[in-house]
Amino acid sequence: MDLSLPFLGSEATATGSLTRGALRGPRFRRLLPDVYVPADLPVDLAVRARAAAVWAGKGAVVAGWAAAELLGASCGPRDAPVDLIIRGGTTRSPAGVLLRRTRLWSDETTHRAGVEVTTPARTAFDVARWAPDLVEQVAGVDAVAHVWQLEVDRIRSLWRRHLGAHGSADLAEVLRLVDTRAESPMESRIRVALHLAGLPRPRVQHRVGPHRLDLAYPEALLGVEHDGPHHREAEQARRDLEREAFLACAGWRVVRFASWTVLHEPDRIAREVGALLAAS
Repeated sequence: MDLSLPFLGSEATATGSLTRGALRGPRFRRLLPDVYVPADLPVDLAVRARAAAVWAGKGAVVAGWAAAELLGASCGPRDAPVDLIIRGGTTRSPAGVLLRRTRLWSDETTHRAGVEVTTPARTAFDVARWAPDLVEQVAGVDAVAHVWQLEVDRIRSLWRRHLGAHGSADLAEVLRLVDTRAESPMESRIRVALHLAGLPRPRVQHRVGPHRLDLAYPEALLGVEHDGPHHREAEQARRDLEREAFLACAGWRVVRFASWTVLHEPDRIAREVGALLAAS
């Protein structure tokens, strides 16, 4: 058995892969009941998703934010619980795992990294229902749809299939705001913050010469972007300076917002962008 990934401790000892003493020693770390990983393995949402699948066993399907993570469309918080759709069996779950009993058709699952997960369309449908607010719902669907080139009509067809599903009352508004061109959840969060403040809908991934702006109001020559940590890397900073110079010469002003502001002060984004639009 592969001891470099989440594994059942009982299986490892039963097969002789490990002794009980080795399992309890410093080489391994217990993530969930009877589920272990190497002590030096960085534990992120993807690892926790695989651990939850090992814990639940056959018949459980990773869904929601955790499924998006395994599908390469990271959009949930680092400490997001792992959603598991279960078809039967246990009704109790350990901390960090959320069991969901919901109808799941056979063509709504796939496999990723050795784990059964919901398909991209079903993942987007679930995130649109389960994320806590409109901002996170749109950001999640945007991320999955962008990575998998998923048409919004695919999600609508699932909605028709699961009419009345819990949490789907606001799905029309979510899907109206989805934009598959969005290249990051932060970009999506900014866009929804602007929408909730009643500001005009910006263009997404707007091209200006050889460059693209996350969000743009061309009539005001105003760009709005997320200032992610990668912009502080030396090579990226150099490219940013060249890009800034080009945009400035073209008459554009670009306002950027740090992650903290996007996540915790969305009203500030709306105020600043609104003021700049009013002054243009």
